[in-house]
Amino acid sequence: MNPEQIAAIVMFTVLLAIVIGGVHLAFALIFIGVVFGLIYQGLAIFPMAMLQIFDVMESEILIAVPLFVFMGTILEKSGIAEKVYQSLYELFGPVRGGLAIATIVTCTIFAACTGVIAATVTTMTLLAIPSMLKRKYDKGLATGVVCAGGSLGILIPPSVMLVMYGPMANLSVAKLFAGALFPGLLLSGLYLAYIFLRSWIRPKTAPAIAPEERPPIGLKLLKDTAFYMLPAVFLIVAVLGSILGGITSPTEASGVGAFCAMILAAIYRKLTLQYVKEAAYSTLIVTSMVFFIIFGAGIFNVVFLYLGGGTLIKNALIALPFGRWFVLAIMMFILFIGGFFISWQGLLYILVPIFLPVVEALGFDQLWFALLVCVNLQMSFLTPPFAYAIFFVKGASPPEITTWDIYRGVIPFVTLQAIGLVICILYPEIILWLPRVTLGGGAR
Repeated sequence: MNPEQIAAIVMFTVLLAIVIGGVHLAFALIFIGVVFGLIYQGLAIFPMAMLQIFDVMESEILIAVPLFVFMGTILEKSGIAEKVYQSLYELFGPVRGGLAIATIVTCTIFAACTGVIAATVTTMTLLAIPSMLKRKYDKGLATGVVCAGGSLGILIPPSVMLVMYGPMANLSVAKLFAGALFPGLLLSGLYLAYIFLRSWIRPKTAPAIAPEERPPIGLKLLKDTAFYMLPAVFLIVAVLGSILGGITSPTEASGVGAFCAMILAAIYRKLTLQYVKEAAYSTLIVTSMVFFIIFGAGIFNVVFLYLGGGTLIKNALIALPFGRWFVLAIMMFILFIGGFFISWQGLLYILVPIFLPVVEALGFDQLWFALLVCVNLQMSFLTPPFAYAIFFVKGASPPEITTWDIYRGVIPFVTLQAIGLVICILYPEIILWLPRVTLGGGAR
């Protein structure tokens, strides 16, 4: 290694140390990028930083980020989730594990409507966890279900993660959306299978609701359930249907989604000026955080690659023994471990650009690899200490829920996410079939 490559390693090590120490990732990236840039590139780092900011602000596809966040925030305040959960609660409640099943199904539906996890996890924590605790559900299962189900929103389109991945890797966001649908449904199916199996083996951990609480299951209940799902189905068709049908681009679909969400909120009589202001403020906070991380990661990566860090890692990975599948496993493992300490945005913009030349050199499909990364990053929401889903659940849960209850509850679901990742690796068509039949071949 030459001195510049040693500096690149030091640069990455310092970043990891100060992020673990509590410094916000965006500011850590900007600070380290500028300091090392000044040392090794001089004042040229400043125009390079400005070019990074300009490139981000020029990206048309990233307009979808605030619009999808706004759409999810409006839906959170519209009350649609409460109606859907209540109907599914009545439908599945008489079954062992029925409330947990209703929670996963509701989360899956709203994952396809929101694109972010905060709204879904917080809403389902307030709705589902008190209901499950009242029926003597195991606290770990109750919280784990909400953490895992709520996190599906970052994978199932319209996912903000996919919107950010596309321009960063020069991939079609529409094809990323199509490729992510079945992996997201696969994870949802694994969660449902686990709940069903666990409640069958240990009925006391997930009992059915008492007979006196059960509504009569008949045509009326089925009609009510279908009726309350109509708004969510309408929004899914408006956004995903228009993208997969080739009618709109993801950016245009985000505008359609935001507009339709406001219409639904108006129908439910929740579209007040106060709600719109709150949704706009929440959107501003989330979008600002995302864009600061993008700016910081861009500056960091320019300096890191200039010092030869990318070449060093690429050569080290390609030189590993046991062939390209072992290299893929190592990259997935690095992303998984990184998820313990760095947010998914950081991993997406720091590690993935370094891995992409390796993926190309090894001959892997870029679209397939992109979705493997996104499935992998699902686990970062459930792996402490930096686990967003755990923070949201703990903040909104009843006081009897402890942090240990949540940690204990997410372990089986992290395992299921890892199983889902392995299945997607072994059967690439889970990812590649839908983009091919709806949008044609190729990743771009």
